[in-house]
Amino acid sequence: MGTHCYRRILLKLSGEALMGEKNYGVDSQVIETVASEIKEVHDLGIEVAVVIGGGNIFRGVSASARGMDRATADYVGMLATVINSLILQDALEKLGIFTRVMSAIEMKELAEPYIRRRAVRHLEKGRVVIFASGTGNPYFTTDTAASLRAMEIHADVLLKGTKVDGVYDKDPMKDSTAKRYDELTYIEVLKKGLKVMDTTAISLCMDNNVPIVVFNIKKKGNIMKIVKGERIGTVVRR
Repeated sequence: MGTHCYRRILLKLSGEALMGEKNYGVDSQVIETVASEIKEVHDLGIEVAVVIGGGNIFRGVSASARGMDRATADYVGMLATVINSLILQDALEKLGIFTRVMSAIEMKELAEPYIRRRAVRHLEKGRVVIFASGTGNPYFTTDTAASLRAMEIHADVLLKGTKVDGVYDKDPMKDSTAKRYDELTYIEVLKKGLKVMDTTAISLCMDNNVPIVVFNIKKKGNIMKIVKGERIGTVVRR
């Protein structure tokens, strides 16, 4: 067991980060890489929980979703997160890591129902817990779900893995003059309207003093560097 800064982490993965170079769906290479990085962190004795978005799958059906009722569309997105969660669970278990998928929407043949105390107990027993179906309610993003679960399980930090290496003042994919921030306060994120996470998610973390680290999930070794205390990406805190 090596030295590390955190006892329990919540890792938020965007669905888009799992696509690799595809237009939609899951790149098996990306999933295998993410699973192996989670294993490395888990092997240090750190308790790991995960929340995954569903944009990589919902994007594939977005043409059909145009004009759909917002609540219905959100439920479709929640089902997409269940698919991603089961795929990650399979990849982790192939590496010998015991996992539990816990869904905010009951589907007992696929996942356990989300019960906070049971989730904490799984973590204490060394299992990786993957939270699916967002909050179980429409109009709330998976970012908000990640913040909420981080509070409920008393995570030390929320790690948000994205396609870019931090938070920028403009979209770095579209503007080469975009400036990256090394550190921000919650209030700065809200005032500047930065696209870190939605305002509900940021407010939850601010109210409960949970730091957020935004980093590039595609760069191998970043999760391990963060838990060992290296400054990677952008840190959001008080």
